Amino acid sequence: METSFALTGKGYVIVAADTTAARSIVKMKVDEDKIKELGTHLLMAYSGEPGDTVQFAEYVERNIRLYQIRNLYPLRPPAAASWIRRSLAQSLRSRNPYSVNLLLGGYDQAENKPNLYWIDYLGSVVEVPFAAHGYGSYFALSLLDKYHDPEAPLEEGLATLKRCLDEVTKRLVVSPSKYMVKVVDKDGVREVEI
Repeated sequence: METSFALTGKGYVIVAADTTAARSIVKMKVDEDKIKELGTHLLMAYSGEPGDTVQFAEYVERNIRLYQIRNLYPLRPPAAASWIRRSLAQSLRSRNPYSVNLLLGGYDQAENKPNLYWIDYLGSVVEVPFAAHGYGSYFALSLLDKYHDPEAPLEEGLATLKRCLDEVTKRLVVSPSKYMVKVVDKDGVREVEI
């Protein structure tokens, strides 16, 4: 029942995820932050099995931080996506694979452009202009396909995201009640209200 969305625009990536932590029919928490900051210019929204998601997100966060400490510079978004894909693929071949779907958004300071990656639990990765995971994706992807503009300013991108959230709230039976929205651009990561 988890839902996450992301889209790129002119110099930014917007990432949104619901804040509900649930298992089966039980809602355990309504203020869970499912968007992990992996550095000053990198965000990851995660969804999947409750135990796997937090554990894998912390594993990724700490290893990306370790890379920065060892090499004195952070991983760029394409390299981070590649490392995460490899980690999921290796996990898949172990006795306890992670069941985690991810949206990785970042601002590449070397190329001065936003990057967004859709990653699933099988280790598939693809760079996309917009993405969604969860039941909400059934309603949001068509709206994102129609209204997404890669050259849109931030306000227009937030309006497009708002359309998606409103559609999910209106049409999905088990729609999440609250979302956390974060933006990453040349100035870093910040939370925004929608």
